[in-house]
Amino acid sequence: MSSVDMTQAPYAPAAVDGTVRYGTRTLARLGHVAAELMDQAGDRVDDQAWVALARHVWEDAPAEVRRTVREFRRHSGPDGAVVLRRLSIGAAYLPPTPMVKGSVQHSPSLPAATLLLFAAGLGDPAAFAAEKSGALVQDVVPVPGQEEVQGNVGSVELTFHTENAFHPHRPDYVMLLCLRPDHEGVAELRTSCIRRVLPRLTSATREALGRPEYVTQAPPSFGRGDGGTVHAVLTGAPEDPDLCFDEAATRALTPEGRDALTELARVAHETYTGVLLRPGDLAVVDNRVTLHGRSAFTPRYDGADRWLQRTFAFSDLRRSRDHRPGDGTVLVK
Repeated sequence: MSSVDMTQAPYAPAAVDGTVRYGTRTLARLGHVAAELMDQAGDRVDDQAWVALARHVWEDAPAEVRRTVREFRRHSGPDGAVVLRRLSIGAAYLPPTPMVKGSVQHSPSLPAATLLLFAAGLGDPAAFAAEKSGALVQDVVPVPGQEEVQGNVGSVELTFHTENAFHPHRPDYVMLLCLRPDHEGVAELRTSCIRRVLPRLTSATREALGRPEYVTQAPPSFGRGDGGTVHAVLTGAPEDPDLCFDEAATRALTPEGRDALTELARVAHETYTGVLLRPGDLAVVDNRVTLHGRSAFTPRYDGADRWLQRTFAFSDLRRSRDHRPGDGTVLVK
């Protein structure tokens, strides 16, 4: 009998370039499952019935899709992000792009159903009460008068950041589903993974980033008047650490820390991956190891501007149980 090598093989990313394109039959089946969820789960996507049904219906998604998510969840690859192309979103039936702050999706829709399905595959969906009123499906759209804002309502370059880097219970995954691109087709999602960045950092910078000598300011919407909790930027396994950094909101408390943040930001900008999202493209970012941002674009405020919808997924929702009254999906502090 021949011997079998039982050494565990390393998990590979879902695709070499981080992009997955499914065949027509797979896409049709996935769209059918999302449509079933939309039709069966009631009239408000934030209700627990929607979330519970999405968790069950996910098992009906095509095996090929579930395999992609399972492998990505186990190891998100060298770029810590994946883009699933051409998912069904009912593009012909989309309303005009919203143009107000705090815009969210409460009503059933095919994009909302798709996002909750994938959130169930990655873990559990949840949101923050202080952000977009705790809605599970949030609009990312340009808003008149907010062009310079470093946030989802702006249209200037959005600098690299860990989503909600200040919070002890950050999302594990950020999902961005494109409903419409910008008019010129130039706004790109940018991601920069610590797995690309780490080899280019000096040993002194790695050591400095591993010390708890940094604070990340919470946005005013979260109601925190202090400077944030002291934390390290790199934590966990030295050879594959987690990353917590917001280029616009993280500051160092020491001169060595300031130098380390400067080097980290420089290398992140030198190693990022840019991708143009088209209607039906779903980007999933591993928020534990990958920063994300966006290039600048020019909105027209004509109802056809860039429109993404966003949902957060948590791989272990119980960790935030004391932040979620009634074991719900909204973190209130």
